[in-house]
Amino acid sequence: MPYEPPTHTVERSLRATTGARIVAGVDEVGRGAWAGPVTVCAAVTGLRRPPAGLTDSKLLTPKRRTALAAELEQWVTAYALGDASSQEIDELGMTAALRLAAVRALEGLPVRPDAVILDGKHDYLGSPWQVRTVIKGDQSCVAVAAASVIAKVRRDTVMAELEAETEGCAAFGFAANAGYPSPVHKAALEELGPTPYHRLSWSYLDALPRWRHLKKVRLSAEAAALESGGQLGFDF
Repeated sequence: MPYEPPTHTVERSLRATTGARIVAGVDEVGRGAWAGPVTVCAAVTGLRRPPAGLTDSKLLTPKRRTALAAELEQWVTAYALGDASSQEIDELGMTAALRLAAVRALEGLPVRPDAVILDGKHDYLGSPWQVRTVIKGDQSCVAVAAASVIAKVRRDTVMAELEAETEGCAAFGFAANAGYPSPVHKAALEELGPTPYHRLSWSYLDALPRWRHLKKVRLSAEAAALESGGQLGFDF
């Protein structure tokens, strides 16, 4: 299906209205998974023409996404990644875990951004960062699209390595499902129970009588709403 390529429109607007010179695009992956970290990438691209075919990572084939991520890592002015582990997600709730991962990414950049373009409609980053939220920013903004692709490929690689290298993880199919809901993943959970990489505050445990006792109490109504809503509703 044809799509419009991302542009620097929002970045130019931020430069014109706020005086920001360094603008980072930020996107996350892994919010709706049952296992693994949530990963955030912060990318600074300037106003240069992006590589051909850049768009939201979910619109790319795995092969094209992997090749493009390698190209982007060389093309961007700077990028950094931040993770929040499954344990941190359980302890903090998803919103706070997203902020933690995003701050880790932003603070990993060699220069602090003057402004941040954040994918989506909710500002989970907040003060002291100057944030502009953009719905579908991973399709419309160059820096956010770049962050989307790099974050997705990195997290997918981490999950595949868990399956290949960690005893007890092979049955869960992490290389194929990246820790998201799938029939293989659910069957393994029913038989083997959660691994140390699973989010124990997530509502999938309610449907697993043998392992329901492992569920951690959610810390807030906000966390409960995000987790139940994210169980099956987020894109891979």
